[in-house]
Amino acid sequence: MNVLTMPARPYDDQRPGTSGLRKPVAIFRQQHYLENYLQAIFETVGGGANRTLVIGGDGRFYNHEAIQIAIRMAAANGYKHLVVGREGLLSTPAASHLIRKRGADGGLIFSASHNPGGPEGDFGIKYNSSTGGPASEALSQSIYARSKRIAAYRFVDEPDIDIDRLGKVSLGETEVEVVDPVSDYAELMETLFDFERLAELLTSTSFKMRFDAMHAITGPYARAILEERLGAPVGTVINGKPLPDFGGAKPDPNLVRSRSLVDFMFGQDAVNFAAASDGDGDRNMILGRKMFVTPSDSLAVLAANAHVAPGYSGGLAGVARSMPTSRALDRVAQELGIPCFETPTGWKFFGNLLDTGRITLCGEESFGTGSDHVREKDGLSAVLFWLTIIAVRGMPVHRIIKDHWDRYGRHFYARHDYEAVDAAAANSLMDALRDQVGDMAGKRLAGSIVSMADDFSYTDPVDRSVAERQGIRVLLEDGSRIVYRLSGTGTGGATLRIYLERYEARAWLHDKDARKALNDLSFAASSLAEIPARLGRERPSLVI
Repeated sequence: MNVLTMPARPYDDQRPGTSGLRKPVAIFRQQHYLENYLQAIFETVGGGANRTLVIGGDGRFYNHEAIQIAIRMAAANGYKHLVVGREGLLSTPAASHLIRKRGADGGLIFSASHNPGGPEGDFGIKYNSSTGGPASEALSQSIYARSKRIAAYRFVDEPDIDIDRLGKVSLGETEVEVVDPVSDYAELMETLFDFERLAELLTSTSFKMRFDAMHAITGPYARAILEERLGAPVGTVINGKPLPDFGGAKPDPNLVRSRSLVDFMFGQDAVNFAAASDGDGDRNMILGRKMFVTPSDSLAVLAANAHVAPGYSGGLAGVARSMPTSRALDRVAQELGIPCFETPTGWKFFGNLLDTGRITLCGEESFGTGSDHVREKDGLSAVLFWLTIIAVRGMPVHRIIKDHWDRYGRHFYARHDYEAVDAAAANSLMDALRDQVGDMAGKRLAGSIVSMADDFSYTDPVDRSVAERQGIRVLLEDGSRIVYRLSGTGTGGATLRIYLERYEARAWLHDKDARKALNDLSFAASSLAEIPARLGRERPSLVI
């Protein structure tokens, strides 16, 4: 095995965001850019004999090339065993499961999640630890610090490995094992959900569903589980073939990016249930006939009904949500008598809670739901969870949701995204809000009184690490909330997100249009932050 050490200069822009390093493809294809970051990972976590690394990605443009580079570099850095998804494919939840099942030391996931693909799109890489979860904040910062000192990288000067064929091959002293990306994950789902009962539902003449894989990684998983194992009619899964550019669309399941699916479910030919997943398979959108289920409501419904799924029949140890996610989950946890943790945005913040058994179920408003079966959010498992609730309770989606609101009240909720705004202006806006939080209490806002305002910080109850400056919270006496936060998943400019929430206990008001229910909060949020003046925007780019 011919191991070469190549000189390289460091790049100063390789600080990971909320979920790994994401940049436009053109940046990743700069000389030694990917190699530098990989070398920083290997030097930070350490290679060495008898270590195992899982490698896969979502199939976007540059995925195959990047994985070949990673294989050669991992071998040069001393890894003994590499487990690679066939064709370089692994959904993020499947990669997390494979790390845990194989007892691997970590994994490399090549994905930019819901960001666009293709030569003009985005690419990304993140390192997951031996728990199967994303690298901790401390480890991510160590990798970044190392990336700024890289002077050389190591790789094996050998031809590409055939990763399109199952089996094992040797690269010097390193064994490269190419595995089926779907089978282990599908078997895991069978331990959580009653596949016989789900098969009865999906083969029933009175029930039809549609799953939009958005030409992304979940397609092969959904076809294997929904159509092949559970017997749903062929064609239930649409856009099921992963494409390097995701068919020219952004693989982000929401009311805007999944407009055709939404229109179908609000039309005359709607089926009983529909869902969609994103680029790397960790997000989900749930729809019933003429009913969009907000991710916050979805998480709360799953928690309230978890006992109907075999994998959760013993009850939930606790639950957690990201801070911007609505407090619908909190009300369920209170009734169940279990703890509910509020964390910063980013799945890595759930890791310690899951690893120590403090929580079973967790989720984020950004269409992410997960549990302790893996250490990532998992789009397809949420879909199977919903199908289980429908099968057991014998209710359509809208009845399940309205029944939930009758019991717990409704949390009207929306997220306003101001995308690709000037980063300096966005940071200035956030700084101005930080300067105001100490004086906001007692002021009138949106027909109520501010009870508390702060810049959210979080102390991990396990390792006592502290995450600060995680978003501005403005809480009102009537139970409403406004949250301001800069997103860490974009690659161009900055994205300001504003989250609006209003609680309504009165059942006769639950059918009110959410935008009307939140209109005064929306106006107050824009005025308080001086958005038109500071960002030059009169309205958000995206409302979810």
